[in-house]
Amino acid sequence: MTGVRAELVFERTGACPVAEASTATTGPVTDITWTGSAGDGVTEQVTVTGEQSGETATDGEGLPGQSAGGEPTFERVFDYGSQQVYEFEREQPEPCVCECIEQEVGPLSEVYAAAGALHVTLHVGDVDAVRELLGNLEERFGDVRIEYLVRSRVDSDDADLVPVDLQRLTGRQREVLERAYALGYFDYPRESNASEVAESLGISPSTFIEHLNAAQSKLLSDLLNRS
Repeated sequence: MTGVRAELVFERTGACPVAEASTATTGPVTDITWTGSAGDGVTEQVTVTGEQSGETATDGEGLPGQSAGGEPTFERVFDYGSQQVYEFEREQPEPCVCECIEQEVGPLSEVYAAAGALHVTLHVGDVDAVRELLGNLEERFGDVRIEYLVRSRVDSDDADLVPVDLQRLTGRQREVLERAYALGYFDYPRESNASEVAESLGISPSTFIEHLNAAQSKLLSDLLNRS
């Protein structure tokens, strides 16, 4: 039996008011819940930690958000002191990012927004399901990146978790790895060679190999459980 836990990050969510609102607070926007039905309006609640800026129609300390139907009003409905709960309503011309994921793979494990990006954690049966989901989401919402992926493997009575933490990579290492994958460098037979990938990145083949080896070494150390 296998399973995958993955965290997906959407940095350009377009019509997501929660992601937009997260740019107006120093902390994350968490505990995102929503209720509504197809074709009707949706009511959402979020929890905010940190200092906020912006205005609402009620208390002058709200969060700005942007949706396809205009700017929703975030109203504070509860104050914990260090955290505040806000509620807003939005139109539902079509499913949002989270609703689309739920329609394809089922319930989400965690959703939060920070610095304008939406983070979604989910569990699926295998890596192929993640790959198919990413393709569908990219067509609708633009670039999607995998922030973290854990694959479980159960053989008889032995269970093993294989984590892949992409946060260990530098920005350049990640760019090199993603470009090499996109150009078919890892396919068999290869669709591109090191020189072609390096040219697309504007670097020398030797620099490309250096970054690629460093990235692969970090990922393999995770997979083999070695520091």
